[in-house]
Amino acid sequence: MGDVANSSIEFHPKPQQQREAPHAGGFGCTLAELRSLMELRGAEALQKVQETYGDVGGLCRRLKTSPTEGLADNTNDLEKRRQIYGQNFIPPKQPKTFLQLVWEALQDVTLIILEVAAIVSLGLSFYAPPGEESDACGNVSAGAEDEGEAEAGWIEGAAILLSVICVVLVTAFNDWSKEKQFRGLQSRIEQEQKFTVIRNGQLLQVPVAALVVGDIAQVKYGDLLPADGVLIQGNDLKIDESSLTGESDHVRKSADKDPMLLSGTHVMEGSGRMVVTAVGVNSQTGIIFTLLGAGGEEEEKKDKKGKQQDGAMESSQTKAKKQDGAVAMEMQPLKSAEGGEMEERERKKANVPKKEKSVLQGKLTKLAVQIGKAGLVMSAITVIILVLYFVIETFVVDGRAWLAECTPVYVQYFVKFFIIGVTVLVVAVPEGLPLAVTISLAYSVKKMMRDNNLVRHLDACETMGNATAICSDKTGTLTTNRMTVVQSYLGDTHYKEVPAPSALTPKILDLLVHAISINSAYTTKILPPEKEGALPRQVGNKTECALLGFVLDLKQDFQPVREQIPEDKLYKVYTFNSVRKSMSTVIRMPDSGFRLFSKGASEILLKKCTNILNSNGELRSFRPRDRDDMVKKIIEPMACDGLRTICIAYRDFSAAQEPDWDNENEVVGDLTCIAVVGIEDPVRPEVPEAIRKCQRAGITVRMVTGDNINTARAIAAKCGIIQPGEDFLCLEGKEFNRRIRNEKGEIEQERLDKVWPKLRVLARSSPTDKHTLVKGIIDSSTGEQRQVVAVTGDGTNDGPALKKADVGFAMGIAGTDVAKEASDIILTDDNFTSIVKAVMWGRNVYDSISKFLQFQLTVNVVAVIVAFTGACITQDSPLKAVQMLWVNLIMDTFASLALATEPPTESLLLRKPYGRDKPLISRTMMKNILGHAVYQLTIIFTLLFVGELFFDIDSGRNAPLHSPPSEHYTIIFNTFVMMQLFNEINARKIHGERNVFHGIFGNPIFCTIVLGTFAIQVIATIPTSQLKCLKEAGHGPGKDEMTDEELAEGEEEIDHAERELRRGQILWFRGLNRIQTQIRVVKAFRSSLYEGLEKPESKTSIHNFMATPEFLINDYTHNIPLIDDTDVDENEERLRAPPPPSPNQNNNAIDSGVYLTTRGTKSATSSVFSSGPASPLHSVETSL
Repeated sequence: MGDVANSSIEFHPKPQQQREAPHAGGFGCTLAELRSLMELRGAEALQKVQETYGDVGGLCRRLKTSPTEGLADNTNDLEKRRQIYGQNFIPPKQPKTFLQLVWEALQDVTLIILEVAAIVSLGLSFYAPPGEESDACGNVSAGAEDEGEAEAGWIEGAAILLSVICVVLVTAFNDWSKEKQFRGLQSRIEQEQKFTVIRNGQLLQVPVAALVVGDIAQVKYGDLLPADGVLIQGNDLKIDESSLTGESDHVRKSADKDPMLLSGTHVMEGSGRMVVTAVGVNSQTGIIFTLLGAGGEEEEKKDKKGKQQDGAMESSQTKAKKQDGAVAMEMQPLKSAEGGEMEERERKKANVPKKEKSVLQGKLTKLAVQIGKAGLVMSAITVIILVLYFVIETFVVDGRAWLAECTPVYVQYFVKFFIIGVTVLVVAVPEGLPLAVTISLAYSVKKMMRDNNLVRHLDACETMGNATAICSDKTGTLTTNRMTVVQSYLGDTHYKEVPAPSALTPKILDLLVHAISINSAYTTKILPPEKEGALPRQVGNKTECALLGFVLDLKQDFQPVREQIPEDKLYKVYTFNSVRKSMSTVIRMPDSGFRLFSKGASEILLKKCTNILNSNGELRSFRPRDRDDMVKKIIEPMACDGLRTICIAYRDFSAAQEPDWDNENEVVGDLTCIAVVGIEDPVRPEVPEAIRKCQRAGITVRMVTGDNINTARAIAAKCGIIQPGEDFLCLEGKEFNRRIRNEKGEIEQERLDKVWPKLRVLARSSPTDKHTLVKGIIDSSTGEQRQVVAVTGDGTNDGPALKKADVGFAMGIAGTDVAKEASDIILTDDNFTSIVKAVMWGRNVYDSISKFLQFQLTVNVVAVIVAFTGACITQDSPLKAVQMLWVNLIMDTFASLALATEPPTESLLLRKPYGRDKPLISRTMMKNILGHAVYQLTIIFTLLFVGELFFDIDSGRNAPLHSPPSEHYTIIFNTFVMMQLFNEINARKIHGERNVFHGIFGNPIFCTIVLGTFAIQVIATIPTSQLKCLKEAGHGPGKDEMTDEELAEGEEEIDHAERELRRGQILWFRGLNRIQTQIRVVKAFRSSLYEGLEKPESKTSIHNFMATPEFLINDYTHNIPLIDDTDVDENEERLRAPPPPSPNQNNNAIDSGVYLTTRGTKSATSSVFSSGPASPLHSVETSL
């Protein structure tokens, strides 16, 4: 980007004037100057530095900092720098607001269908058809509204809308909390990122955000540069600038060729020191972010601040403005042309967590779509059948004509059918699924934090449950990464423990101390222990720490040597990388000659040795035969003990024969071997058990290491990766490549497929080998299932393999920034056992979702079939839309919470992984779903078609259009919900376990939800009539109420009411009224005329009537009573008069009435009837 910006700008600074101008805050450089400097690259930049500042030292002086001592650690000074040059912090993009998330949740298709249906239903409930329907419309118009029902008609539509709102809010809240967690996680990762700076001559680790302009920062292999800077001194530095330029080639950096280091780029090789020149929004990464609108507001504030402070230097500012103007003009088109695309890209990036689909999400989406399609078909068929049935019955069988005044009635019928159709669809689509997935993942990620897994990508969590292979690093993951030298070969002697200093020749000892102290990163140190009795602290590269520890064990010290030859006096450094597998440092000797110290993997470095020091410290020749001898006698036995072998060597150059330092093979050759040391890195005590668990769980663990094959094999045996008597392969990188490549050197998948299934250890491997292996295993199609591969890595070189793997684990402690950047999960304790925990959690997520699916699909299958058959046979779904939504949303939301928060158990590790291709619903689950569905359907259909006989109630079938809820259907609904509730307990087990209650109390959330749902269900189905205070509450419209005045409104009024209410209820109401009147009359009659003469049995029977509290007459003037207590009264009714014929044979309570009346009652009533028409009693009855 910088190149584009500057290609056409000519800088012609006038150094004199610029030097004289007063500068901001007493510093010699303005923000604008430094920004324009960092736009340049290569020779151009070097020229600008030389013209303006003389050299990098001049720049440091202007910034009031020392190249060796760094800044004084003075809070005021640091604060001042932050005010002038900005903080090293790029403000993140604004997160989505809650309302935006609500709006996103509303985009769901099912919810939109529901909303439309609900609004139509609401509208129609407020619309009253004009005029009284004539008989011409037939009994279909039996549904015209009466007052009470008109008020309650809106409840259904409103309830649907309410439940939609519930779902939307829950989803939005979930997304919001997920976003919040993500930001917390991001900031946690950022806080943990520290960088090494020099302040007051001390090396300090400071948080990246605390860096200021003028800081001297130490740059080393694997760093992600946090700010822009100019290189002061570098060793063999190579930078990957692809994140800024897109060029994948590594760029060589040196103080005399290209000293510009840019934020956001990765150090791939070497080390060095730089002076920080731009931070935060002013660094190259920051500028790009600003263009993308991330830090827009921040920039404006900065500009304002800058203007206030630089009031004094208007003149030079205008000059800078002019130059900057050119830059700005150059950047303008960038903003418009690329900016758009960039913003798009950024927007895509911002939404990544939502967009990326994992194995599980892919399966779920597919399943949801299939279920949705099935539901759509079912609901369409339901609607068509209902409409046809209605049309044929009304216009063909009854032979009616379509009359204009009947249209509104018919339309209401059609809308009712449409709503039933939508109900079927609502039930079919599992809304709870996405919710269950989100809850389960979010819950797991939170809990995994405690198990030292910092999850960077949500889906990595469940992918891990399907992992079939783990390719693990050795150092630090399987081993403790606290290395110590335990064996050594010095002066022709093999020491099994650290030798006494007196046993060694002074020359050998001196050379060894210098070789180790100088030829290792100066940032590597051994510090005194923090607590009494603890081990000394190792800082920096652990292998180098082991060597420095060896120096201390020999009663020598490395610090004086380093003080004598400071880092900037080192003539040339060839830093360690994975290709060289060695590190070399050249120093200038007092006699103007040079000495090169080298250390590295023993079998590689010994090949370059031609001499070796004997016991007197004199050279003797070292031929290939001697080398083979040494490998057999010294190196292999060390490696077989699981030790890493390191060779330490040196070479002298005379002043006359200075070599070409860039020709590395020439320089690092013809060496003299000083020593070979064996470094032990003990296996972590908990690793063998963890690996055993993995193997039992069907996961193959492979070790990929850069170490010697014998060391690798020994450690693999200690860990249990390879077992004696097994058929396995241990290969070196070279041999591995020879086996998998054809004559042309191309990798062939078939060849690779022959190697990887048996491969357990890959030693001396390069990063490319690791990547090849991972890619090969993932792409392979041999075996019964495709492989899901997890990889662990800590080095920069592991980046490609971590990215390629299905799940990449980076080490939180030893890992480089590059590795963390490429990974999905960061192991905060660098421990292999945390990977096993991740597997457990991953499997738990998968199981939780399967449990929920099993539960959800049972509900869906049953509800769809009930709604469908019910609608087709009785013209009305036994389960109403609102009831369905209650089941679907409240129970599903809660059930997803209950089943998704089941904690993982060790038993999860006793089965094989599922792999990529296994369907979500296993055979066992299918069996459970269908079995339970059959059981539930049997019970519900029994209740639907013969339930009224069991419970002696009115049938709820074939009810007119707006009839009130019947007891019959309420019983069905309650039964349905209770069966779901108990099925939730069954759903806890999906692998065919017998005991579904096992561990149920281990999950308090589950218990609370089951009991809570039960309680809500009980409360929700209490009839409104029992809750005087809540007339409209409860489920759907309350029972209709009829007052005395309405009854007395004449015959036609009653006929109209008969159309509203079930015939049985009306008859029963009338009969009850009359019976109660009669009882009153009998009472009066008895008290006045027959005192002392009544018959005993009549007394008991009448008392029985009066004693029942339900028969208080005032209680019944308002409310229709429950249907159960009706039989007694209906017998009386029968005595009075035959019932009018009921067209809608709903009156089963009458048909099956039980004759309970005693003879005494009959005699009493007959006595009433016997009174003549003129008797006063008769008039009492009529008046009443």
